[in-house]
Order: sequence, then C-alpha cells, then structure tokens
Amino acid sequence: MKKDQHVVANPRGGWSVRHTGAARATRVFDKQKDAVDYARDIAKKQSSELYIHRRDGTIKEKSSYGNDPFPPGDKGYRS
Repeated sequence: MKKDQHVVANPRGGWSVRHTGAARATRVFDKQKDAVDYARDIAKKQSSELYIHRRDGTIKEKSSYGNDPFPPGDKGYRS
C-alpha cells in the first residue's frame, strides 16, 4: 500500500512528517526544509506523493514520485 507523505505544522512547534492516515508523526523537525527533505526521500523510496502544507493546513506544494500512467506530452511524440 502506497503511503503518501505530508509535511505539516506541529502544534508543539516545528514541522512533522507523517503518512496519510497516521495519528502520530514519523519524525518532527525544527525547520520545514529539513522535514521536506526527509519526507521527499521517503516518498521517492515508496513511489508515493509528497504534500507540503502551510501553517494554516492548506497545501502549499505537491510532488509525485510514483509511476505516472499519463506522462506529459512534451516527449517528442506526435499524434
């Protein structure tokens, strides 16, 4: 089962990395950049999605590290 990674503000301060549906954080960091780097490594290894949230909970950025069944059309293919 693919577990998407989320970087979210921690209520006690700092930034948490947790996978979708997790009640507890995988790890907590002081800086958002450190949390993003850690979560990105996990998402790449698991071929999953990475969601980076703002402090208010809205999604700031999303990255996909899975196998895309519909890659962009800029690969030189013509219909």
